[in-house]
This record gives sequence, structure tokens and C-alpha cells, in this order.
Amino acid sequence: MGQNNTSSPISSSTSPSATDTACVHGRGPEKKPYDAVPTPIVLSATYTFANTAELRDHFEGRVDREEYGRYGNPTVRAAEKTLAALEGAGDAALFGSGMAAITTSLFAMLKAGDHVVMTSDCYRRTRQFVEKTLARFGVVSTLVPPGDLDALGSAIVPGKTRVVFTETPTNPYLRVADIPAVVAVAKKHRGVKVLVDATFATPVNLRALSHGADLVLHAGTKYLGGHNDLLAGAVCGDDGLVSAIRDARSVLGGILDPHAAYLLERGMKTLGLRVGRQNETGLRIARFLEAHPGVRQVHYPGLASHPDHALATRLLAGFGGVVTFRVNSDLEGTSRFIDACRLATIAPSLGGVETLIEQPALMSYYELSTEERLALGIPEDLVRLAVGVESAADIEADLDRALRETIP
Repeated sequence: MGQNNTSSPISSSTSPSATDTACVHGRGPEKKPYDAVPTPIVLSATYTFANTAELRDHFEGRVDREEYGRYGNPTVRAAEKTLAALEGAGDAALFGSGMAAITTSLFAMLKAGDHVVMTSDCYRRTRQFVEKTLARFGVVSTLVPPGDLDALGSAIVPGKTRVVFTETPTNPYLRVADIPAVVAVAKKHRGVKVLVDATFATPVNLRALSHGADLVLHAGTKYLGGHNDLLAGAVCGDDGLVSAIRDARSVLGGILDPHAAYLLERGMKTLGLRVGRQNETGLRIARFLEAHPGVRQVHYPGLASHPDHALATRLLAGFGGVVTFRVNSDLEGTSRFIDACRLATIAPSLGGVETLIEQPALMSYYELSTEERLALGIPEDLVRLAVGVESAADIEADLDRALRETIP
């Protein structure tokens, strides 16, 4: 069922004021059950009907109400409405994790004999699902280099390709996809949908749907929730497409529980404030690290040295809170630097209020050999920093002290 509300008093503009208001009110202030200010948590797996007439009204679409927890929940739907408003989408569907959102969407859109084109820098679990799991069901895939529009165009097979999937910014090198150009290439072919994982961007920094994407996906675990205390995923787009994915969710079962939905909606109320702060801190830290003698290279789209800086400046409202850099050391020296950090905590996520740091060679690619990691573009001296909302000066001082103590 669509969540579109064309009479909303909340502007669809991407201006900071409109975004901050949508974070709090979605498409507009509305009366909550029991006169509550926040959305109440509805802990019900099943819902009663007064009589068989009401049951028929529900199934024939005359009444919009809940039936069973796997098909919908009032708390979940409230969070979906807020996210749809933030993305300027007709509808949004929430899932138990970001991967559940991706896998359910692709299962809903693809069948045996179909073809998927992905950029090679997509999240490795997404690539693994497409290349291994979907392959078992007869779906073929092609990887293309990020930013190579000619390769993208050549990879599309007329009549076979159904999905073009990309991320922006990517992990860990923060490459920025030219969404309008990708859409232009894909839409030369009938029936090709463009899916964008915009977890790192958030709807604060990018509204991919406004650039022509068909669906935008998020790991709500990261910036949307913002407090490292929930798992969630989301897909946003037009009513019909999201409705079909929601139907698949009802079968596959990757639903979001009401309490997590409550936390997610609460987190989104401060999304604009948090991401604004993380944009500012991320840029400051990137500039600091680029000038530091203990740092070999910095990857951050807000820096002129980044290969996508001009594109990021044009498409993004902010450059995000993740900074990736290489230190002047080896595997063990990089580990010593990370261990010396006191404010930045070792953890594999991002987007929360706490600053997190990791060494990808050990955190995400530990099972691979050095040669295998290098083939994937993951050197042993690589560090990924996800800034929180602490004082930027304190984060900078923590990094500076750790670098000076451990990197000659």
C-alpha cells in the first residue's frame, strides 16, 4: 500500500530546513494514538476484526489497517512514512537489516535468465549475494569499474538486463557514482531499473530518486538509526515497485520488529543534525590527515585530491562522516596506531554518535591472504574512520597523538 500524500505541508525540497523538519514530522504533523508525542510501540503479532464485513473491507482495499505482524505494523509504518518523506519517495519498506532490504528487493525483481550489472566497488556481501546466491537461481551478473560509463553501457544486455546496482559513496574509498549519468545509460534500454545503495550518503546528503534512480536502499543500522543500537534496512521508491517488494517481504519474512522501528524513527528525528555535524567533522579530519606526516594518502570526496571531488561537489549536499586513509607503516604498525587511539573505538560499523575506527585488512578481510586483499584493493596500512558527534578537536587530537606515538 502506498504512503504518498500529495497534500503534505512539508516541502519536498532538499534544503536543510525542509530536511530537518521532515526528519521530525515526516510529511506533516499528525495526531498519534493515545495523544502521544512519539509514535507508540505496538507490540502485537496479530490484529482482530470486529466482523466478517470488516475483514472483507480490508482484503478488498476499502479499509487500510493491519492484519498480521509479518504483513505490517503501525510502528513500522510510521517509520516508513518518515523515511519516504525524507527521500521524496512514494513509499518505503523497512526490513530487519540492510542485507534483507537488498536481497528481498533483488529476489522480487529478478527471475531465472535475468541479468544484473553492478559496479565492482559495491559492498562485498552484496556482490557475494548476486554472484553466488542469485547465480544458483539462474540470474547472471556482470561487474563494471566504478565511473566507467562506457563499460556500463557495454555490459547491459538488451532484453536481459533488469537491474543496474551501484553505491554512493562506496566503501571504503568513497567513490561517488554519477547517478544522473548512470540513469541516462540504463534508461536507453527498456525495463532496466537503477538501484542505489545510499547508506553512506543518507537522504541528507543525497536524494538519489530525484536524480532518476528507481530505488534507493539504506542500511538503517548506520546513519538513519545513528546510535549503534539497532539493525534495520530500507528500500524507497514509487508506490508500485515498493509494494511489490513489500509483498516479497511478507513471504521471505525479513521484517523489522516494532521496537527497532521505534528506535529507527527516533534516530531519524536527529538525522539532519547528526549528519550535518559529521559532514563538518569529516571534512576537518580529512584535511588534517592529508597534511599529517604520518599519513600516506587520504580518501575523502571533500578533498580536491579525491578522483570524484568535482562530481561529489555537484551531487552531494555534504561529504559524509567516513574518512579512509593509509598510514606510513605496515600491517603491524597500522595495528599499533589503531590500538593507540583512545577516543576512536575499534568496531566494524559507522554512522553512529560514537567515533569508530577499523583496519579493513583485519576487520572485514581477515580471512584473506595479503595477496588476495591487495587484489581487492585493500592494503595492510588502510584505515577507515567513521566520525561521531564528539568534539572535532578531540577527535583530531586523539588521532594526532596516536599517529605521533606509533608512526615514525
